[in-house]
Amino acid sequence: MGNKTKIDWADASWNPVTGCLHGCEYCYARGIARRFSCEGQTLDAPAELQRVWLEDGGADLRQKGCHVLRYPVRLLDSGRICPYPFAFAPTLHRYKLDELQHWKKPRTIFVCSMADLFGEWVPDEWIIEVLEACCKAPQHRYLFLTKNPNRYTQAALKDILVADDNFWYGTSTPKVDDPAFWSRPSPASKGRYYHTFISVEPMLERFGKGGKRGSVALTDWVIVGAETGNRKGRVVPEKDWVMELAEECNKYKKPIFMKESLKEIMGDDFIQEFPWET
Repeated sequence: MGNKTKIDWADASWNPVTGCLHGCEYCYARGIARRFSCEGQTLDAPAELQRVWLEDGGADLRQKGCHVLRYPVRLLDSGRICPYPFAFAPTLHRYKLDELQHWKKPRTIFVCSMADLFGEWVPDEWIIEVLEACCKAPQHRYLFLTKNPNRYTQAALKDILVADDNFWYGTSTPKVDDPAFWSRPSPASKGRYYHTFISVEPMLERFGKGGKRGSVALTDWVIVGAETGNRKGRVVPEKDWVMELAEECNKYKKPIFMKESLKEIMGDDFIQEFPWET
């Protein structure tokens, strides 16, 4: 059984890579990683193993602030695994790559909910290892999210990106009329088709602000949600903002999934649709 998640469009999350360098002020993952970073606690490992943790990634990765772990880091007092020994620094947890094969029940899995696997700082080798691990467990459906969708296109042209029907590649953007996101066609290479979706979360402005509307015609699915937490300056979307986006999805016959954070705002107009069920 996979790691249960509170993310309502997935059954489980899987984090063979953690950490991110985008620096988004509303990021939920950074706070979690810092909270469980085990800073100041004694690690249960001999000096040689600690050297492996620090050096396995090589000097080039360390200069980029990235790390590779071949073994889990455990705490001396309890024996518990420290999930984020380098806090929010990008880290490949190589020991997690075979986990999916042990999850027999089919699941919809959010891959790297605690990272951006397609960030510019991530080596191609990490992406290849993660995608290969997914391919070894074809019973699951895999959803990816990035703020750097150009990397999808680059990976497709390098024949790295997997085009299987159970792989879904999402772009995360809080600004729904950003042409850099909405105008981007599905990445294609050598006639392959890649399922894509857009995640508008947190929704920070109305759809079509300034008279410009991004088109949902070139994506397969739209997710939208409100910012959660108590950040100073938190934006609460209005119902009309979401309805405009829903109307655009209906126009192009694209499913829309409104996250639970919008349930009270939307009332009877609350919708949760999955593209593999329509």
